[in-house]
Amino acid sequence: MKPQSLLRALFTMTVLVIAFVLVRLLWVDYMYSPWTRDGRVRADVIDVATDVSGLVSDVRVKDNQFVHRGDILFVLDPYRFHYALAQADADVARAQAAMARAKAQMSEGASADQMKRAQAARRAGLAGDVISDESREDAASLASQTDAAYRADVAAYSEAEAQYQAAVVAQQTAQLNLTRSEVRAPADGYITNLDLYPGDYASAGVARMALIDAHSFWVYGYFEETKIPRVQVGDLAVVRLMAGGVDIQGHVDSVSSGIADRDNPTSGDLLANVNPIFTWVRLAQRVPVRVHLDRVPPGVHLAAGMTCTVTLLPRARARS
Repeated sequence: MKPQSLLRALFTMTVLVIAFVLVRLLWVDYMYSPWTRDGRVRADVIDVATDVSGLVSDVRVKDNQFVHRGDILFVLDPYRFHYALAQADADVARAQAAMARAKAQMSEGASADQMKRAQAARRAGLAGDVISDESREDAASLASQTDAAYRADVAAYSEAEAQYQAAVVAQQTAQLNLTRSEVRAPADGYITNLDLYPGDYASAGVARMALIDAHSFWVYGYFEETKIPRVQVGDLAVVRLMAGGVDIQGHVDSVSSGIADRDNPTSGDLLANVNPIFTWVRLAQRVPVRVHLDRVPPGVHLAAGMTCTVTLLPRARARS
């Protein structure tokens, strides 16, 4: 074989080997390197609901508006709550007066009971030629009656005091309801999908507005199970939004420990319902990996539900 032919053959083989190695490396990188294009921006969505029911009289925010914690979002018609508070104030005053009367009656009964007890004790100590047995017995009976009346006065005062305390609690509840008629933002965030207007009726416990917590944005990266062995908590994460722009730095916060098994649903009698069909082509399952965003660059607008690419750098590579 001529030297030129040998060189061409060696060159061709070298190119083929290099191409094979590169393809192999690309395949391994694609299959096992910890990266995914299936990432989603997530955030804490707070369902804002009222603690009391009533007509909406004023909506003080607009759709997509940023609000601070404590800002008033909307207000319920306050007249009914003012009337309830006035009624509660009157009930407290009435209960307080009743308790004062019961206390005065109890004090009067205590004095009478003490006097009758002392009189009965004095007569019981006198000799038989000074006082008759009938007078002695009458004094003892009268002392017993005043003692029973005093105990009844004590019970009446205890009942009046309990009614006063109940009236005070009702007053505090009415004041709380009036305060809660102004619905405030529970956190800094963005109002989204606003569908509330003056005149609407808001029921207690029914969400009427969604608030996205501005300090809670994070990313869920759905990694194929073949890549999970190379995912470690604390690994540096680089998030690239599909919209483009600068990269967002973060780190792996946690790895999910379970996903739904569609081939093994639970039957009606709580037994395994295994699908008898098996396909030869099995796609790798995707496991959610939670990524904490360390710092969002200025000017980057995040919205829950955005798509992104997540690339992980092991801690050793991140330090280098």
